[in-house]
Amino acid sequence: MMRVSPYVSPGFVMKNKDLNRYLGDLGWRRSPVPPESKAPPCVGPPAAGENLESLASTAAGCTLCRLSEKRQTVVFGEGDPKAGVMFIGEGPGAEEDRTGRPFVGQAGQLLDRMIFAMGFERQEVYIANVVKCRPPGNRDPKEDEVAACAAYLDRQIELIGPEIIVALGKPASRRLTGANKSMGALRGRWSSYRGTPLMPVFHPAFLLRNPIAKREVWEDLKLVMRRLASTPEE
Repeated sequence: MMRVSPYVSPGFVMKNKDLNRYLGDLGWRRSPVPPESKAPPCVGPPAAGENLESLASTAAGCTLCRLSEKRQTVVFGEGDPKAGVMFIGEGPGAEEDRTGRPFVGQAGQLLDRMIFAMGFERQEVYIANVVKCRPPGNRDPKEDEVAACAAYLDRQIELIGPEIIVALGKPASRRLTGANKSMGALRGRWSSYRGTPLMPVFHPAFLLRNPIAKREVWEDLKLVMRRLASTPEE
């Protein structure tokens, strides 16, 4: 049976103005996620027996924001449910919306090569997005859309428990760092999200348009690999 979040009544749809007012009450007037030192958990500890599959079932029926109106599929995420590295992008594109899988277009093929260069197969990491439904025209997700999906992403991170998060691109990096900065200022610098080390890097789609930046991303990924190598295995 599909588990319904205790924070959302079945069939409940929050109007945009009400969601914005609610976010304002939480102090999210300028950024959907404040800096980590001030950010309260969006959800409590995972319930007994809850897993990624049950969370995905709940997300499949989500109508908390406008992105649900035109989606074909909720693109929840995929990979090793106990992955050491979790990659988080901004949102699904057209191909992802059609297939229900994250990063399967040209940018996804480049991400696969990046993952392989780090010494992993795609199925050994976990790949997700800040929002689970495709923004129209592949635009960046809006603040209220990011905020509406925040609890799903936070729960994913809690259930997976990665050693390191790699944020792909500006929307994901801003969401997870809580900093309204350019990617040039964010990339290559360690941060953390709710206690998990976080490395922002350029999005693979950006690299397709700007191949010269691949060198910078590789330097950033080498920092991730060094940190993984220095983490004692449990």
